[in-house]
Amino acid sequence: MPPTEFSDAFRAHHDAVFRFHAYRVPTRELAEDLTQVTFEKALRAWPRYDPAKAGVLTWLLAIARNALIDHARADKGEVPLPDGQAEALTTHDAPIIGPSSELARALASFGDREREILGLRFGADLTGQEIADVTGLTLANVQQILSRTLRRLREELEAQT
Repeated sequence: MPPTEFSDAFRAHHDAVFRFHAYRVPTRELAEDLTQVTFEKALRAWPRYDPAKAGVLTWLLAIARNALIDHARADKGEVPLPDGQAEALTTHDAPIIGPSSELARALASFGDREREILGLRFGADLTGQEIADVTGLTLANVQQILSRTLRRLREELEAQT
């Protein structure tokens, strides 16, 4: 059953939204800021949320994706994922976990679309269909991108050892 109150949606999905951003931006602080922006926008839009159109998490991640795009545009460039991201993520007291330093290095070699798909799948724990709903891609396209990206990621991680 979907949350009926915004506070329930916040508690249920905060970590997934944060992890989505953590896969995409260079610091924990920026991931936290973008998570806050996401939930501020969601709170303002909550009266318009329609559970018949999308699940709460899918809806929140669409907002999160737009917040990330807005941030990148305002920054006049791409938001890279540097090597030191894991240290920034693991020094905080919160139990939220982002990518390891090895994974962060491997992810840095991927394009935005691949990082986004991985962030939605493993950061936000969405299914292929939910990713398709958020991104506007077909399920087959999402599955193909995910398969190719995971194969390449495996190769990148094996090359690091």
